[in-house]
Amino acid sequence: MDSPTLSRNQRTTKTTIIQLDYNTNSQYQKLRQLLTTYYYSSVEVSVSVSVAVAVHPSVLIIQRIIFLLLLIEGLKMQKVNGFSSNGHSNEHGNRTLLNSVHYPVPIYLKKPINVPEKLLMGPGPSNVSPRVLEATGLPVIGHMHKEFFQILDEIKSGLQYVFQTQNPWTLCISGPGHLGMEAVLVNLLEPGEKLLVGVHGLWGFRAGDTASRLGIQVHQLNKPLGESFNNAEIAEALERIRPKVLFLVHSESSTGVMQNLEGIGELCQTWNCLLVVDAVASLGGVPFYMDKLKVDAMYTGSQKVIGAPPGLAPVSFGPRAVEAIKSRKTPVQSFLLDMNLLGNYWDCIGDGKPRGYHHTPPVNLLYGLREALAQMTNEKLENIWTRHQEATARLYAGLEALGLDYFVENPDDRLPTVTTIKIPRGIPDWKIVTNFAMDRYLIEIAGGLGDTVGKVWRIGVMGYNAYPGKVDRVLQALREGIDYAKLHGRL
Repeated sequence: MDSPTLSRNQRTTKTTIIQLDYNTNSQYQKLRQLLTTYYYSSVEVSVSVSVAVAVHPSVLIIQRIIFLLLLIEGLKMQKVNGFSSNGHSNEHGNRTLLNSVHYPVPIYLKKPINVPEKLLMGPGPSNVSPRVLEATGLPVIGHMHKEFFQILDEIKSGLQYVFQTQNPWTLCISGPGHLGMEAVLVNLLEPGEKLLVGVHGLWGFRAGDTASRLGIQVHQLNKPLGESFNNAEIAEALERIRPKVLFLVHSESSTGVMQNLEGIGELCQTWNCLLVVDAVASLGGVPFYMDKLKVDAMYTGSQKVIGAPPGLAPVSFGPRAVEAIKSRKTPVQSFLLDMNLLGNYWDCIGDGKPRGYHHTPPVNLLYGLREALAQMTNEKLENIWTRHQEATARLYAGLEALGLDYFVENPDDRLPTVTTIKIPRGIPDWKIVTNFAMDRYLIEIAGGLGDTVGKVWRIGVMGYNAYPGKVDRVLQALREGIDYAKLHGRL
């Protein structure tokens, strides 16, 4: 058997020609792949193949020696011929090796991720159950696979249950609650049309800001922080402004106010107006009936009471809202949020057309949402509402025992899932308390948001955290944090 022979001819162009006389095509292919991987276009490999016969062990040894020699030769060429290290050809026209990089590896990414376990008792996100957390680690599958479409169908039915609606156009936006807000506005309103926004906190203001960026005429109905609107105020504004859409925040988490919606749906129908509701911090934690309340469109967040990871915004559009979308004179201004396209992907439209690709959704987050909804359906909404009511009552009793005051004075206006507490006198800085709770107990207590910054603390009792033991833990952290802050103020 002839041994492989190697001849090298260094041309003036610095291109190496490697001639291999080898007697097995499969072995050549392996070696050629290795060589071209390491040398890329700086090496030309040619082979004359002899009769294919069994390879003697000595040939395999020689093969490895040849490979090592070639690798050493390539390193010499890189040094002698002036290969650049910036990923481009140098002055001689040679190419660099494929593994050349501009910048070094970030040192922090050399270690595995480390995330501490905290008790999240702020306004969201909330902790998720072990079942939900485990679901997010399941294998990734394609977003156009039949198994994933089945998961989407199950999510849709679960959302209809939690929303208490039969709307076919019930689905999930890939993005935070903010994107749910933008989705309902951009689909229902065209540039130049009127929007009436109830503003009694940050989220009403955000809705107006979002709409104005879309070219919509925004009219505000304002109320002092900590108060809700009554029906007479809303009726007067509807008659005066005649908007296409009325936007109300059911759960104003920046102030801790819950807006009463009884009778407002009828008012909107009287004035031929669509009712849109933000229920990000309330849905699932308090009784809510979308169809019964005649809400035309609404959205929520996955990370609050529902108990899934952040990053998803469930939405639902009723018949009047769907008709408004279908009768638009101009296209929806956002491709990503166009319900005509998303509705097809989620199989909401009912026109018999097959599901089409729109975008790649966060597959594993949707696994988590599916399991969170499954847990809610197993527990049943009535029991979840009762559990949240009892947990909030326990929180209220603890706050009153500490002599603390509510920011929302009218008990009927208080949002049970997010409680706002006035910063008491003697506290030099509200952050001392929140930092104490986090540093000592790894418990999150939030400060204010928007115009309530520096005025309140916010404690959330939502989803997997709406249990007596967790309420007691946050009360203990708050009590000790206040004592620590007062002591700090006297020093």
